[in-house]
Amino acid sequence: MTKPAAQFIQPPNTLRLKVGGGGFGIDAAAVARAEAALKDLSSQFGQWLNDEVSKLEAARGEIRMVGVMPQTMEQLYMRAHDLKGLGATYEYPIVTRIAGSLCKLIDSDVRMKAPLYLVDAHIDAIKAVVRDGIQTDEHPVGGALAAELESKTKEHLAGL
Repeated sequence: MTKPAAQFIQPPNTLRLKVGGGGFGIDAAAVARAEAALKDLSSQFGQWLNDEVSKLEAARGEIRMVGVMPQTMEQLYMRAHDLKGLGATYEYPIVTRIAGSLCKLIDSDVRMKAPLYLVDAHIDAIKAVVRDGIQTDEHPVGGALAAELESKTKEHLAGL
């Protein structure tokens, strides 16, 4: 008995249609409109960033009031994670960096072992850079502060 010949079926490539046909589908006018809209919103970035920092401070206040519990630490992590994502968008990449270090410190696997003095140092650093308008780690104080927090976080995590 002979085996039947193999048959290869090539499915249609619909991705090209989904992203706009023959080219890459990038509409330069749409990109320009989006950039203009973002520029119009940029005047509100400062207030929005302060609102996010207030939420982070409130999460820390909850921990101080009721203690370190899985729920309170989860709320703190969520606020830090939001700032990690929004810092650069709001023109404060230094906030993204410091909040990223805080997220590592209170990630789910090590959350309950995070030393509160180091959590406080991260939050206070975020508040300070926003207050003082330190937007990037090219600023000597901002860069040194972020590096030190990252170093202490790494040191703590290595000891676990």
